[in-house]
Amino acid sequence: MKKLRIISAVLIFSLFGGSTATAQENENFTSEVWVSDQGDSTYKNPILHADYSDPDVVRVGDDFYMTSSSFNAAPALPILHSKDLVNWKLIGHALERQVPDEHFSTPQHGNGVWAPAFRYHEGEYYIYWGDPDFGIYMVKTKDPAGEWEKPVLVEAGKGLIDPAPLWDEDGKAYLSHAFAGSRAGIKSILVVKSMNWEGTKTTGAGKIVFDGHEDHPTVEGTKFYKKDGYYYIFAPAGGVSTGWQLILRSKNPYGPYEEHVSLAQGDTDINGPHKGAWIELENGEDWFLHFQDKDAYGRIVHMQPMTWKDGWPTMGEDKDGDGTGEPVMSYRKPNVGKTYPIVTPKDSDEFEGNDIGLQWQWQANPKATWAFANPSKGQLRLYTQLLPEGASNLWDAPSLLLQKFPAEEFTTTTKLTFNPNEDLENEKAGLIVMGRSYAYVALESRKDGIYVVFAEAENADEGNPEQKKRLKKLSGNEVYFRVEVDKGARTTFSFSENGKNFSKVDEDFTAKEGKWVGAKVGLFATKEKKINDSGYADFDWFRFSKK
Repeated sequence: MKKLRIISAVLIFSLFGGSTATAQENENFTSEVWVSDQGDSTYKNPILHADYSDPDVVRVGDDFYMTSSSFNAAPALPILHSKDLVNWKLIGHALERQVPDEHFSTPQHGNGVWAPAFRYHEGEYYIYWGDPDFGIYMVKTKDPAGEWEKPVLVEAGKGLIDPAPLWDEDGKAYLSHAFAGSRAGIKSILVVKSMNWEGTKTTGAGKIVFDGHEDHPTVEGTKFYKKDGYYYIFAPAGGVSTGWQLILRSKNPYGPYEEHVSLAQGDTDINGPHKGAWIELENGEDWFLHFQDKDAYGRIVHMQPMTWKDGWPTMGEDKDGDGTGEPVMSYRKPNVGKTYPIVTPKDSDEFEGNDIGLQWQWQANPKATWAFANPSKGQLRLYTQLLPEGASNLWDAPSLLLQKFPAEEFTTTTKLTFNPNEDLENEKAGLIVMGRSYAYVALESRKDGIYVVFAEAENADEGNPEQKKRLKKLSGNEVYFRVEVDKGARTTFSFSENGKNFSKVDEDFTAKEGKWVGAKVGLFATKEKKINDSGYADFDWFRFSKK
């Protein structure tokens, strides 16, 4: 039960005014379903069992900041903060809306923000990313927890992806990147090009520095560094779920580059370990954060110890001494000189602040009328939204409010009150597990009352319609919805009218990944006809717990 509170005024806040963290976000939060810090100076992998794909990290003093791919979701470019590389807090987003704005007003599955690079240069934080359809963008700020400047298009073009800047000691600047074959018509090569010192535009044609077709197919994901007189390009190769971490080095930014494989799956269950961030601590320790593709769970984040020998890095555990490591599943925490509290990114949301939690994202750039926080009641209100013209199912719905799966096994429960418009039929509001296939349990308005319904859309991305059935007619308009997720992303939906006795839905549904992203869980409210008003659903809370 929610605690009582005294409110001097009733305020309704729009959810789209910025990424400033509320008091709720500023508090340390610990998930009930996944914690990496073991409380004994060790951690277990993954450090984030959530789809923070293509992670990159920058260290400034004793602070660490992480960002990751967002693809079509908004807000984009999440900003996470840590003091020890194990305990992470989500503190904001660098990109409130995808650009170009109108293009991303409808779902652009798999497009948008790809593989960012996070850097600190002359007192400012920079993030570069490739949009495969528009080119290479950059945003910057002096405070990563605050507002970010408007994005700058550094270079326009199709298929330019995975950029990484490097500011050299001699006053020259460079940008490395790869190519998406689906747009550029070429792939598996890396280029380096000159860039102005401000980091706002490239100034020369790219020069090919590596061709991976023969030994390292699908080489991509560049991260550009310099150490001890060598230029290093860290580049994953071999494919997202099957690849390895390639290291290139040269005395010249344009090559020729030598090559070395520093991390591979080996005898472990960690497939495709690559594409991440090298972090050097003040005490000289080196660490590498990377992802593992875990199907419906997305690309989850692991951390490996990293050592240098003869000018080459090795990540993880090198059992046979050949310089290529394999992932560790647990290890001592980085030595940052202090012990910090256990904290995780938020998953549960009580909807008690002036805004929703930072963990929520829309499936497209949002409109201000989709949802409102209601601080006086401690609720989130979703107004029913009309699907875009020609939409086959919710795959095409921009107004889905979703968040990442936070663990391998978990239970999500929410409470809602539904107030459909009396002049409309078939308005719905409910709890959804979303991916290329999706399923939900919802309340639906009919002429004779409100019904609990279950629906499933197999291969929704191919335009297949939902298969829906009514489960029960409600006596009122209040309900509790629940979904339990087991290993292998198997789900069980259920509902309750009193919050104690839950009726399970008989249909089996296994969550599926989205396009380049993991499955997500969240809320929705839709209608089938447009009039000058909408029904709405008030959600009291959205909670994750152990299964």
